[in-house]
Amino acid sequence: MPVPVPRQRAIPAAESGQAQAAPHVGGPSTETGREPPAEGVRGPATDAPADGTAVPDGSAVPAAPASADATPANLTLLVIEDDPAGSPIVPEMLDSAGRPIRLRTARNLTEAERLLTDDVHCILLDLALPAPGRAADSEDELVVLRHVLELAPRHAVLALTASGDAERGAEAVRVGAQDYLLREELDGRLLSRAIRYAVERKRSDTAERRLTESKLRAQENARLERGLLPTPLLEGSSLRFAARYRPGRSRALLGGDFYDTVRTPDGTVHAMIGDVCGHGPDEAALGVELRIAWRALTLAGLCGDRLLSTLQQVLEHERDNDEIFATLCTVDIAPDGRRAGLCLAGHPAPLVARPGRAPELLPYDNNGPALGLLPRARWPRTQVELGAAWSLMLYTDGLIEGHVGNTGERLGQEGMLGLVRRRLEQGLSGETLLRTTVDEVRDLNGGELTDDVAVVLLDRSA
Repeated sequence: MPVPVPRQRAIPAAESGQAQAAPHVGGPSTETGREPPAEGVRGPATDAPADGTAVPDGSAVPAAPASADATPANLTLLVIEDDPAGSPIVPEMLDSAGRPIRLRTARNLTEAERLLTDDVHCILLDLALPAPGRAADSEDELVVLRHVLELAPRHAVLALTASGDAERGAEAVRVGAQDYLLREELDGRLLSRAIRYAVERKRSDTAERRLTESKLRAQENARLERGLLPTPLLEGSSLRFAARYRPGRSRALLGGDFYDTVRTPDGTVHAMIGDVCGHGPDEAALGVELRIAWRALTLAGLCGDRLLSTLQQVLEHERDNDEIFATLCTVDIAPDGRRAGLCLAGHPAPLVARPGRAPELLPYDNNGPALGLLPRARWPRTQVELGAAWSLMLYTDGLIEGHVGNTGERLGQEGMLGLVRRRLEQGLSGETLLRTTVDEVRDLNGGELTDDVAVVLLDRSA
């Protein structure tokens, strides 16, 4: 039995909210449409679209496949059936607003593909429609449905089947259709409701799929960012290592700050911390590149000015524009652990704490420019005596640029020294010292810090 298709019928204005007009069927592969209003009768602009789309009476529901957020004034239904014009039944598809459903009909999938434009919201597919190229003995009874689902992945699909074949309709839903209808029970009210349901269910399914994809992407990004954080290479060293990292951008694991620590074959421990200006994903990527380059160059034997000069070349090649720069602090600790070499490239000086003495900053008089600011710049290496037992803390400026209460005053290096001194007097060390320090800085700021924060702590016992 063919799919019911609207025949010519006058629609009272009181019923539909439209001027009285007569729709007609334009052929087996057409859209039905209203005739022009009678002379002296003015019809609304929504009666017929500019491209001549015909409008039978019916209902409309927001949700266009092309834009899940759109709310069209009219739905468009594409009927795919091998004899769509042969039915004498005229289903009345009217919703409470009296807005019409535009109707398009196609006898086969070739015609359907031509008519399947972005303004189609729902497809009514006859499951008995022969599939192109299908063998007579094919066991896949839903091959035509699978073809339509591939052809129209963003559109709602209703499957039409015979009353005695409800199992096939249920299988169609399992394959991907939004619902199925029994041919013998089909009427305008049922079809109107089914179309609205199918469109809304498709919208819901699409939103759920996008949410799932977003969660998967977030998980993948988290794994990627977590994998880009460094693992210290300190095998064979007696130094203890701890680090704390807090990116400034929301819901991120990686920012523009970067750090690393490695031990070379001669027993020297090299530590580095740096900060790319900004804290977005581009800065995070550049920070990772600089960190990896630093590790490779350090393991290759470079140190001090030679290493920083090479890193500046890497930065100049990899940055997006000439205004991007990075600050850097490198420390190389001698195998005996009692002295170190320090290079600063526009970066805050590290903090050192020794037993029985207040924490202090390492010398910063020879602080060179940040990487990427001056061509042919030089970064002198300063020799520092550490002693038998010490704690060395490297940090980025995100730790000292937070505010202290509502005064607008910055914490600064002096404030950081006092804060660390109090924590050391409480007997804190390692991860606990770093965690409580960063948490207190955040609390003093009155909330989350806007800049990235990275802190590295190296300890040596006497």
